[in-house]
Amino acid sequence: MPELVQREAAPRSGAFARPAAVEIDGFGGGPAVVDADRDRLIRRELRRQIVRMERELGELLSAAFPRRGMHWEIAAAGGPRILGIAELEQVRDALALQVGAAHGQLNARLEIEERNRDLLEEMVRAPQRYRWLRVSNQDIGEPGCKHWHAKPKLGPIGMLMGWWRVKISSGCP
Repeated sequence: MPELVQREAAPRSGAFARPAAVEIDGFGGGPAVVDADRDRLIRRELRRQIVRMERELGELLSAAFPRRGMHWEIAAAGGPRILGIAELEQVRDALALQVGAAHGQLNARLEIEERNRDLLEEMVRAPQRYRWLRVSNQDIGEPGCKHWHAKPKLGPIGMLMGWWRVKISSGCP
């Protein structure tokens, strides 16, 4: 019993002082020392990386806002709990894949919208080459309901005479 009294009488450095190292049984048969500070630093770094990737994913989603069909959900980790290092690494790796996919998806969409803008410029220059083609705001990455439509002037007579124009809609009904 003297050890118990001596241990309780020893001063503590803080209200919740924790040991610098914890001894556990290793796989090699002898005791292995796991540094608690090292684990805490690893967990902190993993959480920092996760926060950075979640912020980047949110910025990508807000940059793609008016576009439809681009959803990047973050999968739930199964309720509130403290994640271990392995689980944090899995979350980080899954987020890294999502961020990469989001970058690819947004870049592909931006390329399509740029080609559609070029097509719209060509259509305005030479509407007779783009008969009956319709380009909407959504196709060029802008909000709203407006669209451009290559149509003949004066209906069937204009169509027979080759009088084509681009008509711009007034927007949403």
